[in-house]
Amino acid sequence: MKLLRIYADTSVFGGCFDEEFAEESKAFFEDIKAGKFMLVISDTALGELERAPDYVQRILTELPAERVEVIDFCDEIALLRDAYLKAGIVGPESKADAEHIAAASIADVDFVVSWNFKHIVHYEKISGYQAINLINGYKEIRIYSPKEVVDNDEE
Repeated sequence: MKLLRIYADTSVFGGCFDEEFAEESKAFFEDIKAGKFMLVISDTALGELERAPDYVQRILTELPAERVEVIDFCDEIALLRDAYLKAGIVGPESKADAEHIAAASIADVDFVVSWNFKHIVHYEKISGYQAINLINGYKEIRIYSPKEVVDNDEE
């Protein structure tokens, strides 16, 4: 069975310390440790994590290195990010959010997880990202919250 490659933005790391999002965020990272998923992150995420408190940074450093893939920033990411911005999917103040989606798209991940319901996990934004991806020759990007990805034992 193919190991799913999942891009997580920094909201998932911080979510481990937010009462509303902690359970699913922690479960997501436990799934990575258990070998269920490969975590894909970008230079953008690494930069944001460097500015985060140590306890948030520790989430990444405690993951097995073989379960983490880092996508280096490149011109291709910048071009796709700029296409999202030009299309008005998000405004210039959300450039980093567009960069997360561009990096995930360039890396051809299976899907993205985020707790950012304003600029990423929102039906209008998702359809916008998908349209720009298709116009530019990339596949449609699938975007979910961690709650939709981790096993939920409440059934």
